[in-house]
Amino acid sequence: MSHPSADTVEHVDVLIIGAGISGIGAAYYLQREHPGRSYAILEARGATGGTWDLFRYPGIRSDSDLHTFGYEFKPWRDDHAIATSDKILAYLRETAAENGIDAKIRFHHKVGGAAWSSADARWVVDVARTDVGQSVQISANWLFCAGGYYRYDEGYTPHFEGRDRFTGQIVHPQHWPEDLDYAGKKVVIIGSGATAVTLVPAMAERAGHVTMLQRSPTYIMPVPSKDVFANAAKALLGDRLGYALARRKNIAQQRAVYQFCQKHPSLARKIIRHLNAKRLPEGYPVDEHFSPTYNPWDQRLCAVPDSDLFRAISNGSASVVTDRIATFTETGIELESGRQLDADIIVTATGLNMQAFGGISLTVDGAAVNLPERVAYKGMMLSDVPNFAYAIGYTNSSWTLKVGLLCEHFCRLLSHMDAHGYDTARPVLDDPDMQTRPFMDFAAGYVQRVVHELPRQGTDQPWLTSMSYHADVKLLRDNEVVDGALQLTASADIPSREAVPA
Repeated sequence: MSHPSADTVEHVDVLIIGAGISGIGAAYYLQREHPGRSYAILEARGATGGTWDLFRYPGIRSDSDLHTFGYEFKPWRDDHAIATSDKILAYLRETAAENGIDAKIRFHHKVGGAAWSSADARWVVDVARTDVGQSVQISANWLFCAGGYYRYDEGYTPHFEGRDRFTGQIVHPQHWPEDLDYAGKKVVIIGSGATAVTLVPAMAERAGHVTMLQRSPTYIMPVPSKDVFANAAKALLGDRLGYALARRKNIAQQRAVYQFCQKHPSLARKIIRHLNAKRLPEGYPVDEHFSPTYNPWDQRLCAVPDSDLFRAISNGSASVVTDRIATFTETGIELESGRQLDADIIVTATGLNMQAFGGISLTVDGAAVNLPERVAYKGMMLSDVPNFAYAIGYTNSSWTLKVGLLCEHFCRLLSHMDAHGYDTARPVLDDPDMQTRPFMDFAAGYVQRVVHELPRQGTDQPWLTSMSYHADVKLLRDNEVVDGALQLTASADIPSREAVPA
């Protein structure tokens, strides 16, 4: 990538990529802590909201409570803690509007590549203007990648034998047709994750019958959609204090549930089974359809608000089948057991395709950045990639809890660099033989399919990507912003490692 002269390329201090929950949050923290810094948000699509605008399937909702999934700085005021996408989208867009963030967003700007120049201490970013068919370049001192970790343009669908034989309609939840009419029809939903358990009760209200076809069960946890404590706290203390208290309670509750499942998996399994069995018809084969082979929280628990999935099963509008697909047929699916599932519509709720940093190609001083050779630093930067930050949230708790801490830390780092005259921050791995492990230690299929294409993480800080909110509070909020692994320099200087503060 060539570097045009400074007067021909627009320049901003920070370029944020993605206008979803992470990008809007990053913009808020940046302009609050550094009001004099210029920034822009590039959004490849034509609307804000990211996930919550992209997915349009029936019933789409959060599977985390909004007192922790929401921003720390903006109270969640709705009575429902587990919320539908329209409410979440309204919350995100209200945040952007009331803080002037929406004026900084450029739609239909898709980033293809970015090149770092150490001599100039800046990135030059190639951007495709998909609305007008033009290519532009923008330079920035920092890139902040806030686009999540999956591909927005396509979901994951495995190969299904005989797929072309099926005469009905096949739909992936990531590409839901606005005019899909499923009233009175037989629907088979392939999958057992959060999307499937959301779709089943939502579609069962109008469909003739909905069948959730799963290869193996997932842990399903019934939860109330309204948080009685949070709503009481809000009524007694007001929105801001009530929200803060509910947030603290739910952070502690999430941590307690996760740690209990990790320390006592057999007992956790029994408790979850008991909760499920209580909500299913007497004699229902709970172990066949709701007892996974793995331990709780080896994969994310699927939240079922107000037991809606179990109600649909109990009233006969939905059913669960645990089996493997042999082939699609003209009228449905033939299973390996020989059973035939008739269908008018087949929904492939088979997951997403993971994509690191939006698929952007990075180069540093002309050398391509090969992600599997890089190690994550503090869960927000990459070894030997200067002035590049990213936001990826928790897999075992609310996504936004981690994103908020990362944004705070990023702003603290900028303040430290300003105070000492630095313009470049580069994590440097002292020990190239340091033991590493996968970027995300998570058994979900979408992770395992691409784990070899992702960066790595270490076994100790600052190279460990923590999945503990309390550990991250100490690392990202309480500890010093610099350490022996972070090289801070001025572009005119000979690189030298800053001493770690005593």
